[in-house]
Amino acid sequence: MKALIQRVKRASVTIDNELFSKINQGILVFLGVEKGDKKENAEKLADKLCKLRIFEDKNEKMNLSVRDINGEILVVSQFTLAGDCKKGTRPSFDKAESPNKANELYEYFNTLIRAQNIPVKTGVFGAMMDVELINDGPVTFMLEM
Repeated sequence: MKALIQRVKRASVTIDNELFSKINQGILVFLGVEKGDKKENAEKLADKLCKLRIFEDKNEKMNLSVRDINGEILVVSQFTLAGDCKKGTRPSFDKAESPNKANELYEYFNTLIRAQNIPVKTGVFGAMMDVELINDGPVTFMLEM
């Protein structure tokens, strides 16, 4: 399971020219599910994400978590994170989990974050989405579990 995360001042998802969800300060998560990923991967990733200290304290050190700043999380499914670009010029998606299993883990991941009392917004699994963000920093990390 992979998560490309960005510390944001705000982020939103628009579907068919209509605003679907938005957050203010927090973390935008692009979540990719690969074959072989299990609930344990989602549990480790959700725990890490909620505790990750990527927000600055009063001394401008990355010392605060999304919970510490009362931030929000926007989770967008992103099967292209499972893409392999090593050979040729067209990505291979052989490592991507089937849509049904991937959606199940995506929803489970979101449930885990909500259980930690952090506001979670989402995109729509499998939909064509426009994602807008103001990256704060910029600060971007790749998490893999």
